[in-house]
Amino acid sequence: MAETVALIVAAGRGERAAKSGLHSEFPKQYWDLAGQPVLGHAVKAFLDRLSRESVFVVIRPEHEALYRSAVADLIVADPVMGGPARQDSVRLGLEAIAVRRSPESVLIHDAARPLVSKTVIDRVIDGLQQADAVAPMIRVSDTLRRRHDSGFDLLPRDELFRTQTPQGFRFSAILGAHRRFAGESFTDDIALAERAGIPVMAVEGEEMNLKLTTAGDFETAERLASPALSDLRTGSGFDVHRFTRGDHLWLCGIRIPHDFGLEGHSDADAGLHALTDALLGAIGAGDIGSHFPPSDERWRDAPSHIFLQHAAKLVRELGGVIAHGDVTIICERPKISPHREAMKQRIAEILSISPARVSVKATTTEGLGFTGRREGIAAQAIATIRLPVR
Repeated sequence: MAETVALIVAAGRGERAAKSGLHSEFPKQYWDLAGQPVLGHAVKAFLDRLSRESVFVVIRPEHEALYRSAVADLIVADPVMGGPARQDSVRLGLEAIAVRRSPESVLIHDAARPLVSKTVIDRVIDGLQQADAVAPMIRVSDTLRRRHDSGFDLLPRDELFRTQTPQGFRFSAILGAHRRFAGESFTDDIALAERAGIPVMAVEGEEMNLKLTTAGDFETAERLASPALSDLRTGSGFDVHRFTRGDHLWLCGIRIPHDFGLEGHSDADAGLHALTDALLGAIGAGDIGSHFPPSDERWRDAPSHIFLQHAAKLVRELGGVIAHGDVTIICERPKISPHREAMKQRIAEILSISPARVSVKATTTEGLGFTGRREGIAAQAIATIRLPVR
């Protein structure tokens, strides 16, 4: 059977989004959408249709850490480093695929279209049985006008279509076109194919397959993505560790200098242990001890982020997303406030979610009990997840 591969283009800087008023320290393909990075949604859509060896992603070299986090729970090929413009990135992606594989067809998709459906992907693949270039299109239904100096001209909308991705091509044909016209500029790969004389076939697109550019686009996408995850679950966790000799301790993934350490089989990170149990509780998967028994020497002195990543992976294997994690540290010392933001960032990194979905708080027991006597530290956590209705 002829092989089809997917090339997901995620090498943009997000400049158009910034001009529309959306400012961020990283591009839109790595923003959170319904509890998962935008790029993660796009990659998963193709993994549901193609093998993991057949899905390739083009990124900017400086975004590799963001990429690794976005696809942490998805097994895909190593990323391809893109170029200064989209057309350069697509060509570099195609060249990289040509070195690794010999596919019959390729689907080229923008990562900024995270809600592409299996139906649209299948329409494009099926279209490639009849044509060398295929694109999903939607008829324009709004009345359109072109501005000029004295007013507006009405445009005949019956002749107008909106073009989406993925756009499908015979691999050798589109690679040859990119090589031939590398110095020219095109709005998309279909325009380049037309320049090369490749006939284009249209298949029906979907309104849900919108491209994220403005704040309104993200609000719409959030509303569209959320109903599919309407099984809302919560779980709680609680953990305690006593003080022992040492000069530092670990809390919520952060190393904190202190007069004492915490006693435990692993690194005794009470905050991450409580949050791990909260996630496991939300999916009815037991507790941390049933997954990582303290009797098992493999986990001696183990960093607790391993446990939390495992719980997050179990959530995602069920098709779920982590909506929020809330951790409360109970202790007299050390002071948590100087480390709170670093803890939020670290938990968000471990879970591959936005820091806005993480809360870290601290309280004391006013000198009462074992924490009041400074004999140890306690932590409690609540996790909220969203699962598909089954």
